[in-house]
Amino acid sequence: MPPAKKRPRVYDHTRTRTAVLAQFGHVRDAVGALTPEQLAAPTRLGAWTVRDLVAHIALGLGSVSRDLALPEPPGPKPATALLEWPPAVAAAVRDPDAPAPGAAHPDLLALYGEVEAAFLADVPASGTGERLLPTRVGSMRLTDYLVTRTVELAVHTDDLNAALGLEIPYDRQALAACTRLLADTLADRAPGGSVEVRVPPFAVVQCIGGPKHTRGTPPNVVETAPLTWIRLATGRTEWARALADAEVSASGERADLAALLPLLK
Repeated sequence: MPPAKKRPRVYDHTRTRTAVLAQFGHVRDAVGALTPEQLAAPTRLGAWTVRDLVAHIALGLGSVSRDLALPEPPGPKPATALLEWPPAVAAAVRDPDAPAPGAAHPDLLALYGEVEAAFLADVPASGTGERLLPTRVGSMRLTDYLVTRTVELAVHTDDLNAALGLEIPYDRQALAACTRLLADTLADRAPGGSVEVRVPPFAVVQCIGGPKHTRGTPPNVVETAPLTWIRLATGRTEWARALADAEVSASGERADLAALLPLLK
C-alpha cells in the first residue's frame, strides 16, 4: 500500500493578502530607486533584463485582478488544488518567441501603482477566499492563488537581489507561505516518512517511502534555510552545489533529494 498523503495545509485569507501586499511593496520601493543602467542589466532568467523581470513581477500580481474580472468558473470545487499548482506551472513552458514583458511597460512605477490599486480594490480584505478564479492552470480558490503569488514574489525578489546585488527585504509571512508550499509540494510528490526535511523556522515535512520515523532523532534528515530551499525547489541552485557549499545538511543514506528537485522551474 502506498504511503498516505497528508491533508493540505489551510492558509488564512487575510494574512496571505497582507503578506502579498507587503512583499509587493518591498519590490515596488526597490524599483523606484533603479537606474536605467540597472534596468538594462541581465538576470539569471535567460534573455530577460532587470526591466523584464520587474515588469513580470507586476504582471504576476496583476493576474489576480484580471482573473477576478472574468466570470467565476463553475464549482463548487476548483480544477486545480494548491499542491497541483507547482507541477502545473512547471509544465507550462513560457513561449520563447513572446515579446519581453518590459518592452510594453516603459513607466514601471505607474504599472506598479495601477496593479497595487487594482489589487486593493478587487481582493477583499476579509472572508475565506473561496471564490474561484479562472487561472491559466485551471480554476483555483482565491486564497490558494494568493499563496502562489507569495511564491512568485519571493522567488523573483531573490532573482532581483542576485541580478543587482540588492538586499530587498522579505516579508516574513510571504517567505513562510512560499517555503511551506514548496515543502508541502515535496511531501506530496514523494509521500512517505523515511526522510525529514527541515526548513526552520517555517516548515518541517516528512517524505520518501521507506521505514517510517516515529520517535527520537530521525535517521534521515535534510535541513536548510528558507532562501536556499526556495532556490533548490525552483532550480536556481543545484543539490550538489548546495551540499558542497554547506548550504544544506543531509544525514542518512536516504537523505538525497537530487532526483526530486527542482519542484518548480
